Amino acid sequence: MKENKNIEFLNTIYQIVEMGVIGINDVIDKVKKSEFRTFLESQRQEYDEILNESETIFASYGAKEKELGKMVKINSKVMSEVKLMKNKEDSEIAKMMVEGTSKGIVKLENAMNSYNESDEEAVKLAEKLLSSLKNNIEGLKIYL
Repeated sequence: MKENKNIEFLNTIYQIVEMGVIGINDVIDKVKKSEFRTFLESQRQEYDEILNESETIFASYGAKEKELGKMVKINSKVMSEVKLMKNKEDSEIAKMMVEGTSKGIVKLENAMNSYNESDEEAVKLAEKLLSSLKNNIEGLKIYL
């Protein structure tokens, strides 16, 4: 039972990060300022590292991550396109990214409070992600 909770917790971490990567991929080619693009690329690299770490923890449980469904991925792309139809400025992209990152923080903090029995490795990964998300919001504020 505890192992299942840990796997659920890891899946939450994985899916938050996966959503972040999808969000970045949806907008990065629309960004005008090269330093903003560089910021998003480094953010994506951080996310890739967290995805790899979570996959390692999943493997230690003999489990596999549960990726986001196709409809979630398609819906994300469509929402990005719709939001950027009227305003394609970097500030609008930054605003969207702050909103998405804020949702990720709320979801992660809820998961951290719910899965307080999780193993130390998973908790450290969640804390690393939480720190990364908060830092990303600070970094995005420059482009608002």
